[in-house]
Amino acid sequence: MATPDTTSESAPGTTSESAPDTTSESAPGTTSESAPGTTSQSAPDSRSDRSGRAAVAAPVLRLRDVGWTVGGATIVDSVSFDVHDGEFLAFIGPNGAGKTSLFNLVSGINPVSRGTIALDGADITREAAYARARRGLGRTFQTSSLWPGMTVSDHVELAAQAADGGSYRVWRRADGYPRQVADVLARTELAHRADTPAEVLSHGEKRKLELAVLLVGEPRLMLLDEPMAGVSAEEVPALTELIRSLHRDEGRTVLMVEHHMDVLLDLADRLAVMHHGTLLALDAPQAVMDDATVQQAYLGAEL
Repeated sequence: MATPDTTSESAPGTTSESAPDTTSESAPGTTSESAPGTTSQSAPDSRSDRSGRAAVAAPVLRLRDVGWTVGGATIVDSVSFDVHDGEFLAFIGPNGAGKTSLFNLVSGINPVSRGTIALDGADITREAAYARARRGLGRTFQTSSLWPGMTVSDHVELAAQAADGGSYRVWRRADGYPRQVADVLARTELAHRADTPAEVLSHGEKRKLELAVLLVGEPRLMLLDEPMAGVSAEEVPALTELIRSLHRDEGRTVLMVEHHMDVLLDLADRLAVMHHGTLLALDAPQAVMDDATVQQAYLGAEL
C-alpha cells in the first residue's frame, strides 16, 4: 500500500493533479478520419461520443507537443491530442511506454519539459496539482492509497472537506457533509460498507472507495490509472459497470489506462496507443485494433 500524498489538498489516492504532432484539424461541421497508425481529431462542433452527446466547441483537455525528459532520457515525447466533453479516451501500451508518466504530466505530479496543457481552454501547464484539482481534474493511481484505521465514510468525509476548500487533516473530523457522503457511497455501491475500516475491504471495493473519494469533489475530468489492477475476475464486471455509469449516465469525461482489453473495447470512444513515450495511434477502438503497426508494436499478433 502506497503512502498517501499529503503535499496537496487532494483526496487520498487522487490528485485533486516522439513523434511530431500528427493530428489533423477538420473544417467546421466535418469530421476527419486518419490512416491507421496516426492520430485523428474531429472538428469541435461536429463530434459526438457513443451516447450521442455533441462536443463543446473547446476541448476539455488539450495537449500540444508535451514532453518530459529526465537526466537526458526522454520519457514522454511530443504528445498532442484533444479530449472533448463527455468523451472516454483509453490508453494502452507496453509497460514503460509512458502511459502513467503522461497522466503524471496532465495531473501536475511531474512538470512538463516542453509543450502546453490546457483544461477548458485555460493554460494549466505550470499549475500545481492541487490547482488543477480545483479546476475539476481528478486522478486515481495504480496502487491503492487508503488510510488504515479509517472507515469508508471517514475517507469520503475528509475528501468532501478538502473539495470544499477546508484543511485536509486526519486529526480534524469532517462531519458536516452527511448528504454528500451518503450520495457518493450510494453511487459507488458502498453504502453498506460506510462504517467498515478501509483495510478490510476487498481490492475491488477499495477501487470503488477511491472512485468515491474522487467523485465527492465532482471532477469534470477523471484520470483513472489501471483501476482494474489487482481486482479479482469476479469483481471486474461490477467495477466496469460503475465506471460506465460515471461516464454515460453522469456525463463524466474519462481518460483511463488499462490492460484489460475487453474492458477498454467496451467502454472507450477512442483508443490511444503509447509506444516508447510517443503517441503511436489514436482512433476508434476497432480501427486501432486492426492497425498492423499497433499489432506489431504492442499486441504482437493479428487479432
